[in-house]
Amino acid sequence: MKLRFLNCLPLPQRCVFRSDFASSCFYFRQTTQDAPEEVRNRDFRRELEERERAAAREKNRDRPTREHTTSSSVSKKPRLDQIPAANLDADDPLTDEEDEDEDFEEESDDDDTAALLAELEKIKKERAEEQARKPSFQEQEQKAEEERIRMENILSGNPLLNLTGPSQPQANFKVKRRWDDDVVFKNCAKGVDDQKKDKRFVNDTLRSEFHKKFMEKYIK
Repeated sequence: MKLRFLNCLPLPQRCVFRSDFASSCFYFRQTTQDAPEEVRNRDFRRELEERERAAAREKNRDRPTREHTTSSSVSKKPRLDQIPAANLDADDPLTDEEDEDEDFEEESDDDDTAALLAELEKIKKERAEEQARKPSFQEQEQKAEEERIRMENILSGNPLLNLTGPSQPQANFKVKRRWDDDVVFKNCAKGVDDQKKDKRFVNDTLRSEFHKKFMEKYIK
């Protein structure tokens, strides 16, 4: 009753209350808004086939126009056998385009040949510079001989490293014998004179080996 009363009021005098409904009716999909009943009744396959056939008809309709245009453009080009004989004897040459193409090809070939020759010259120059940087065979032999002489001088300068060659005499690094090697009380430890069986220790200065050798050397 309240809603009906409000609807009956004129528009300028209409009052709005907080307790009024925000919406007094439900909104449903119309027939053109894909309602569920409409979607269930539609045949999508048939619609798709109709669209494909319509597109094929449009395509076939445009094709004869294109073929006619292509055939007309081809027919406009005169053939060589259709040219009258009078035109064959004319002064204008028929192969101007061919001559231009041949000239262009010759120029491109000349440019390629010039580029190849320049590249070959560059390679030869690089090889010559590399060969000039490398030492010759004689210079290598001379450097090897100088290195050998330097090493010989280094080795011969130090007696501990004096390695004799085939042309030099054998070096003798033996230590000279001391003057008191054969005294009486020298090398008396056990096992020192085991290698010398002919010598024996005698606690007598007159019968020792040293005394005998001394007498034989200086008295006799």
